[in-house]
Amino acid sequence: MISKTRMNLLFIGILCAGGFLGCSSPSSDSSQNPGAFADEESTAAVENVFLITLDGFRWEELYTGLDPWLLNNEAYTSDVDEIRSAYWFESPEERRAALMPFFWSTIANQGQLYGNRLAGSEVNVSNNRVFSYPGYNEILTGFADSSITSNDKIPNQNTTILEWLNAQPDFQGKVAAFGSWDVFPFIINEERSGVPVNAGFESAVGELTEKEEWLNQMQAQTPSPWGTVRLDVFTHNFALEYARKAHPRIMYISYGETDDFAHDQDYDQYIRSAHRTDQFISDLWDFVQSDPIYKGKTAFVIATDHGRGAKDRWIGHGIDWLGSEQIWMAMIGPGIEPLGEIKGGDRLFQNQLAGTVAHLLHKEYQNKVPIGASVLQ
Repeated sequence: MISKTRMNLLFIGILCAGGFLGCSSPSSDSSQNPGAFADEESTAAVENVFLITLDGFRWEELYTGLDPWLLNNEAYTSDVDEIRSAYWFESPEERRAALMPFFWSTIANQGQLYGNRLAGSEVNVSNNRVFSYPGYNEILTGFADSSITSNDKIPNQNTTILEWLNAQPDFQGKVAAFGSWDVFPFIINEERSGVPVNAGFESAVGELTEKEEWLNQMQAQTPSPWGTVRLDVFTHNFALEYARKAHPRIMYISYGETDDFAHDQDYDQYIRSAHRTDQFISDLWDFVQSDPIYKGKTAFVIATDHGRGAKDRWIGHGIDWLGSEQIWMAMIGPGIEPLGEIKGGDRLFQNQLAGTVAHLLHKEYQNKVPIGASVLQ
């Protein structure tokens, strides 16, 4: 197995038939130089990337569908008959296709999926906290910072790939982020980065379309089950409408319901939310394929910030919750070979995502680790 240190720069299987090429190891004060793609011509068409995350969505459901132990546990599943009728089949392949039809029809045929540990494909976080702020920092910066020890609303000292791209002349003003969790303006450091972030219960601002005005009104009138996370339907539609209006070249969208319903010990709603999010991503993909600015020029990179425990430990995640370090990744779009579900291969890591996004956009990602940040190797 290739070590974490060697693998933490570039997620490059998009060009190498599932293989991943290692690069030189970074030190805490050096630039991260991801190296070059094996075949630059195959990414020539990529001009835009949608980076999408599903908070706390387990690889187990993505790859095997409905969990029979959780389905049959009354402490977690109340509408057993309804959930069983919609999502239960004897084979895991049928169950996962019912739960996540876009992943298992479109992405499985036109893109790539990593992280089915039953098939020998492993993807892990490299941070040692295994909860959201450290995970999103790792996804967005390309390294795990052990100085991030909470989900508190503290402006991120690290520069994300979004901020880094927004500083490039050809991307300035063409980067945007949308999230259901109200901590994202701090993770992305909206004030310093200049990247517009619509997250939590924020309304759309600026010159609004008729739909954005309607969404603002509906969001203000709709109660959320949680105080810090809005329903994903608002995140999704704010993002989709902004994409139609502004056509950002790099858009980050974070859906949050799966994690919060799991913390609520509500497997019914966790499953329903996962299915809805699959449809949201399908809607985004359909829009991209029909839009003349995006069509044939836009790739999707999809992942999660952390996994979860098993059985009774499914409700949580963290260093003491075995299995929550296990995650998954998926990709689709120009420059990404249609390899489908990857089986076997070297273990991959969450910190490879930022470099992947940069290389899809023909950029050599050089994110300097700030003084004081503790980088895990």
